[in-house]
Amino acid sequence: MKYFSINPSANLAGLVRCFWVLEMDSFSGVPYIHRTMADGCVEMVFHYQGVFEELLGNEQQITSFSSGISGPSQQFRRFSIDQRFGIFGVYLYPFAMSELFDIPALALTNEMIDMTTILGTTGKELEEKIMLAPDNQTRVAIISQFLESKLARRKVKHNGMSETIRQIIRTDGSSNVQRLADDSFLSMRQFQRNFKEYAGFSPKLFTRIIRFQTALRKYSEKESLSLTDIAYNCGYYDQSHFIHDFKEFSGHHPGSYFSGKAEGTKWITV
Repeated sequence: MKYFSINPSANLAGLVRCFWVLEMDSFSGVPYIHRTMADGCVEMVFHYQGVFEELLGNEQQITSFSSGISGPSQQFRRFSIDQRFGIFGVYLYPFAMSELFDIPALALTNEMIDMTTILGTTGKELEEKIMLAPDNQTRVAIISQFLESKLARRKVKHNGMSETIRQIIRTDGSSNVQRLADDSFLSMRQFQRNFKEYAGFSPKLFTRIIRFQTALRKYSEKESLSLTDIAYNCGYYDQSHFIHDFKEFSGHHPGSYFSGKAEGTKWITV
C-alpha cells in the first residue's frame, strides 16, 4: 500500500489543501476494506485503476463511482475492493466548490456525487483526461490547469467566511464561535446561516469535525500518549467527549483505531 500527498501551486493554495494518491500495486487475495471518515472538507476523487464497492447495511453493496465529488461529511462509509487499485484525489476547502463552481458546500453535505452528474460534460472530459494520464504528476498538471482556469473566472474574489473557515482549520477546531461571529460583524443567526452555506455544517459541528480530524492527523499507534492525553491535546473537555465524537465520526473506538489494527487503517499505518 502506498499513500502520498503533493502540495498545490501557490495560485491554488487558497482553495486546494493538497493532492493525494493511494495505490495498492499487488493483491493478496483478501479484499481490502477502506473506510472514509467525517471530514469538513471536499474531495474530488478519481479511481484510475479499479472501482470500489460501497458496503451498506444488511450485507448490501453498490458500485461506487469511478470519479466524483465527496462533500463535507459527518459520517463514516465503508468500501471494499478485491483487485489492485489507484486513486487520485484533490483535497479542497469546503468553500472552494462555491467559489469555483457556484455550488454551495451545503448542497454537497454527506453526499458522494459522480463527476458527470455534478459538472456535466466538463466533468466527463476531465475524468477521461485523468484516467488516461500516464502518471500522477501528469494528473496533478491536468487538474491544476483545470482549477486555475476556473480560478481566473471566479466571481467571488474576497469572501470573509472563507477566511473564517480557514482559521478554524488552522487552529485545529479550537476557535471560539461567538468570537468568530463578533469578528464578522454579523448576528449569531446570520453568521450561522452564512457559515453553513460555505462549510456545509453549523460552526459548532464543523469545529467538532476539525478537532476529530486533528486527532487523526497528529497521533498514531506509535505515540505513547493515553487517550486522555490525546483528548486534552486536541481541545476536548474530557476523555468521554473525545470517545463519543471519535466513535460517531469514524465508527471506531479511539483505542482500537490508535492500535493500528482497526479496519480501514492499513494505508495509514504502513
